[in-house]
Amino acid sequence: MKHHTPAAIRAPFARYSHAVEVPPGHRLMICSGQLSITLDDEIPESAEAQTELCFANVEALLKAAGMGFGDVVRINAYVTDRAHLAGYMKVRDRLFADPAPASTLMIVSGFAREAFKVEIEIIAAAPA
Repeated sequence: MKHHTPAAIRAPFARYSHAVEVPPGHRLMICSGQLSITLDDEIPESAEAQTELCFANVEALLKAAGMGFGDVVRINAYVTDRAHLAGYMKVRDRLFADPAPASTLMIVSGFAREAFKVEIEIIAAAPA
């Protein structure tokens, strides 16, 4: 993968790349938004704990495809309040090394259940 952060535009605000180029011969995995719900239908209270669970779900999907966090080229994350940004970013920054994937973080009005504070979707690419 080739990460692009050209000098012609402002550097990223946080740990992410402006763009990631996927070379020919790679297979893509596009992940639906993952919510923070356990197999027993438990939903953690804090945004940080919800982020941990969302990324655990993402990791399970990556493993099923023979991939890992190093294969993630894009993250789309959604939180329901600015107060949840720090908890989300703490977990994301711990899980992703530099160069980090491309990333978008949005504040939304809510999800299917009011208890959800975080939802995460990814795109990953690995050699075919």
